[in-house]
Amino acid sequence: MMWQKIDNKLYRAFKFKDFSEAFSFMTRVALLAESNNHHPTWKNEWNKVEIWLSTHDQGDIVTDKDRSLASSIDKILEGVSV
Repeated sequence: MMWQKIDNKLYRAFKFKDFSEAFSFMTRVALLAESNNHHPTWKNEWNKVEIWLSTHDQGDIVTDKDRSLASSIDKILEGVSV
């Protein structure tokens, strides 16, 4: 599944081998988000991670900031089985 625009947010679900792999991915996304000062809404349940991206200070809509972060998150996944 690729990023989808749902309710003025970019959304994507990721499924990993196990919790450790999912948490490792979340850690890398957290560091990336912090360095970009753009933080996702997300949920984790065992091997599944769901991410929603929107720009809060622009009225919770999808902006280039969200598209850029989504692209960077995709690059984290290169070489990781999802």
